[in-house]
Amino acid sequence: MTQKGTPTVILLAKAPLKASVGAVVTQFIYKNGWEICSHEQWVDHKKQSYFVRLEWDLPGGDVTPEDVRQAFEAEVALPHEMNWDMWFGQEPVRIAVFVTKEMAHLYELLMHCISGLWNAEVALVISNHPDLEAETRRFGVAFHHTPVNANNKEEHENRQLELLREAGIELVVLARYMQIVTERLIAPYRNHMINIHHSMLPAFAGARPYQQAYDRGVKLIGATSHYVTEDLDAGPIIAQDVVSVTHRNSVPELIEMGRRLETKVLSRAVGLYIKRRVLVEGGRTIIFD
Repeated sequence: MTQKGTPTVILLAKAPLKASVGAVVTQFIYKNGWEICSHEQWVDHKKQSYFVRLEWDLPGGDVTPEDVRQAFEAEVALPHEMNWDMWFGQEPVRIAVFVTKEMAHLYELLMHCISGLWNAEVALVISNHPDLEAETRRFGVAFHHTPVNANNKEEHENRQLELLREAGIELVVLARYMQIVTERLIAPYRNHMINIHHSMLPAFAGARPYQQAYDRGVKLIGATSHYVTEDLDAGPIIAQDVVSVTHRNSVPELIEMGRRLETKVLSRAVGLYIKRRVLVEGGRTIIFD
């Protein structure tokens, strides 16, 4: 149990699989007199890779986060060719939500933050339409309307980047944002930008996917939440789910079922990110849940 005022340290790391690499990580913590709160690890034997998530208490004193980082880098990370990140304390994750006209996904994210279920805050909402401004401001969140067309895409994204920097945003969530974002916007937030979309088999591209699904008599509709990359809807997947449907479901019912599923899956993905449980490995994710 973490004592009040005692910061919790979270480590996410991956390294080539070597004898005792796991022991070296835990010994680093124990030899400093710290207490492990949570320890999860996984080995990919095919790729000879080691993955770990650790939480431990860092009692107050003269040891600073920078001291811990430097010691870990020198004693563990460098000798073991480790790719890693470390977080300290309880600073909330600052989130920007990109929307168009759909409120359900934004509302779900706001409720998780406001209720305290997440150690996070929605710091601003950015939209290419003004429709959700009143609802957003009702929650005391800044709203920015940045209209876009074929002639102002670069100017539009430059303004969005400026807003994100000014607000100190760590995580960008595309909550049914009906615009394709370019490398200009993705690059500064690689593995810090999450999207949500429907996922059905067969895959239905283009307009009215639920009508197409109805016409083909699908029996499952799904939702996928993933990190955003330059390849549309093809980034590392964080969370997915499905729901069964039948011939009795109308197109409006399919759309509503899909909307509810998307909000649940997006919320799960964002929550995993906030809790530092997602580690990207190539084109996939390792989830410590």
